[in-house]
Amino acid sequence: MSKTCIVTGASRGIGRSIAVALSERDDITNFIIISRTEQGLRETAELMNPSKNVVYYAMDLTDYQAVKELIETVGERYGSIDYLLNVAGYAEPKSLLETSVENWETTYKVNVHSIFYITKEVVRFMKKTGGKILNVASTAGSSPRPGWLSYSSSKAALISMSKTLSDELAEYGILVYCISPGRCATELRRKLAPDEDQSTIMQPEHVGEVVDNLLSDNGICLDGQDITVRKQMFKVSSTS
Repeated sequence: MSKTCIVTGASRGIGRSIAVALSERDDITNFIIISRTEQGLRETAELMNPSKNVVYYAMDLTDYQAVKELIETVGERYGSIDYLLNVAGYAEPKSLLETSVENWETTYKVNVHSIFYITKEVVRFMKKTGGKILNVASTAGSSPRPGWLSYSSSKAALISMSKTLSDELAEYGILVYCISPGRCATELRRKLAPDEDQSTIMQPEHVGEVVDNLLSDNGICLDGQDITVRKQMFKVSSTS
């Protein structure tokens, strides 16, 4: 039976790498990739396995009604939704006194509310057959990050949401995973650390490989946890 997978934030970075990696799997035939940027989605689709059925939607995930209508369309067209990868994220790092109400609300709308919206609608279908949900949080959600208040606290909320849903949805045969990437060479990371040399840190492709492995049979017993994904940095010293 062909399976259907939804990936948000798929126009670039980690979302793109996850979509490309999963398109090489034998068990998934249909891919629904979502982002705000149509051009980026088109480029992602071109990088994916050409034997797969890839459909992309450029849309705002904070529009609950649009999300509801899309998931209804996908569920009815393919009969099941087997994988949901919540990757889309937003960051505008500011300290408390610099954080505007608009900044705070936008960050939570994208990083928390939109994931609630799409997960709720997907589970309406997924509970009939079981499936797997993976949320991409951040190590910023589990340690203090001065100057990143809205972003880090929103990711902490996502980690908590993931753990709660893991228990709540277990009765339907739905596994919920949460990964927290460390420093990764993405445009979002560039906002958080503009002076960083991204060639020295983890690349999106590395995260894609981890997710592919996690969603395979190798990922058993890893659901319901906050899984850190990071590249260890080593300094080589010489002695005379």
